Amino acid sequence: MEDCIFCKIVKGEIPAYKVYEDKNFFAFLDIHPLNEGHTLLIPKKHVEWVNDYEPFSDYWETARNLSKVISKALNPIIVSYVVYGLGVPHAHI
Repeated sequence: MEDCIFCKIVKGEIPAYKVYEDKNFFAFLDIHPLNEGHTLLIPKKHVEWVNDYEPFSDYWETARNLSKVISKALNPIIVSYVVYGLGVPHAHI
C-alpha cells in the first residue's frame, strides 16, 4: 500500500530502530513506547488485519520467539501481546 507508514518503514523510506527482521516480518521499537522494549511486529507484505495474515501460526510463532529475546534482554516481569490495530491500517502485534 502506497500510503502505509509501516510499508514505508519496511522499505527503508522512514527510519525505525529495527529489532528483528526475516524474509516475512519486521520488528521495530515503537516511537511512543508504553514501556521499555515496546516493539511492533509487522508482516513485510501489506496485510491490514492480523487475522488475514497467512500462515497465521507463523506470525504468532515469530511474536513468541521475539518475546523470548526481549525477555532475555530486558528481564521484564511480563511480556504481553496486544492486537489493536486501529491506528495504522497494517497488521501489527
